[in-house]
Amino acid sequence: MPLALISLGTQVCDRYEVIIIDARIEADPDVLVERHLADALLVGVTSLTGAPLADAIRFSKHVKALRPDVPLIWGGWHTSLFPEKVLEDIPEVNVSVVGQGEKVFEELVSALESDVDFSTIRGIVYRNADGEIIKNPPRGLVDMNELPRLNYDLIDVEKYFQAKGQRQFDFIASIGCFFRCTFCADPFVFQRKYSGLLPDRLVEDLLFYHEKYQFNDLNFQDETFFTYHERIVEMSRQLQAAGTPFTWAATMRADQGGRMQLDDLRKCKAAGLRRLLIGVESGSQEMMDWLKKDIRMEQVELCAEWCKELDLQVIFPFIVGFPDESKGSVEASKRFIRKLAKMSPKFETPIFYFKPYPGTTITDEVVRAGSFRLPESIEEWAAFDYVGSRGPWVDDEKFKFFENFKFYLRIYRWRQRPMLKPLSAIAGWRIRTSNYGFRMDKWCIEKLLPTRKLS
Repeated sequence: MPLALISLGTQVCDRYEVIIIDARIEADPDVLVERHLADALLVGVTSLTGAPLADAIRFSKHVKALRPDVPLIWGGWHTSLFPEKVLEDIPEVNVSVVGQGEKVFEELVSALESDVDFSTIRGIVYRNADGEIIKNPPRGLVDMNELPRLNYDLIDVEKYFQAKGQRQFDFIASIGCFFRCTFCADPFVFQRKYSGLLPDRLVEDLLFYHEKYQFNDLNFQDETFFTYHERIVEMSRQLQAAGTPFTWAATMRADQGGRMQLDDLRKCKAAGLRRLLIGVESGSQEMMDWLKKDIRMEQVELCAEWCKELDLQVIFPFIVGFPDESKGSVEASKRFIRKLAKMSPKFETPIFYFKPYPGTTITDEVVRAGSFRLPESIEEWAAFDYVGSRGPWVDDEKFKFFENFKFYLRIYRWRQRPMLKPLSAIAGWRIRTSNYGFRMDKWCIEKLLPTRKLS
């Protein structure tokens, strides 16, 4: 669900009709644009680095071709990282919003209503009447408790349930992140600030949405949901008292889990917790320290033991292919992945290849060292693949190994299914021995049980 756009629209929906167009699920978004553009006060576009940029650029040019006078506002991750560059490269864009946008959007609407300039609006870079690019002072993070309850009626919620194949509701209970991981852009965008809904407000909102939309599962989209675990334990207590009408999934750092008691996590499960996502990134403490995760391997192991005891699903993501990553670090990750996979068939250990995403400390370092060149034009950024490719520091041998390793890890998780135990046993042997020759089993599995892919 487009939570950021819903949050923006909620700020002004009592004064204006807000139209949210999600090109991911609309058959012909251009038709919707043309239908509503004539009397639009402004048009907002969210931007992600990579392929989505191409769509955003095409959409922006289409809008301005139809209505050259309409103010075009860009926001989102890419714009927050490169606000001036967006304006320089895309003449159709009038304003770049940097970071959290709710109050900014509300003030932009008010300024357009009153026909005043944007000079007093913090958190934007804009093109003035003379065509000059003006950078206003930054805006701090707004307390989420000061914002109104999100109006999900701005979208067709049922359409998203259908797209997901289940009545799963998306929600965000906090924004920002205190931490300093060097592979992540959060420290740059949020300046290591954080704000979360208080337990009473959080539970009140969740029960309101459940009564209205009748979902059976809730997916918290927070960066670090358990930042203050006491808040989540209290939320769980209140949800359980209300009858816990849905299950839920959330993110957790291993150090946050390590500061809890097992009984705290047990209360969360009693209140519907079904799955956690705990970022590990590496099996090497040395690499973890270099990444400034501020997490100890023992904390990951403790969380894994507790989740196994409580029979919780857990996703433990790992990253390989960092610059100058040692063979020892890679071997440590392989060993730790095998250990987690063996602990529970409900543990997933997806492996990703590091990509030098803009705004991260590592990317800044490799660019300064001259070992990597960031794209320069908006067209180059639109072609930047930070999802599907192997990354610049993964050679053919490492890529081939990890693609096989990932494939057989997935098969190994099938060991609780009686009909698939033989395949799982072979997968377990391959993982232990790193023997990926004569892969007739892989060919059969790919033909009979292909991996589902999101379109």
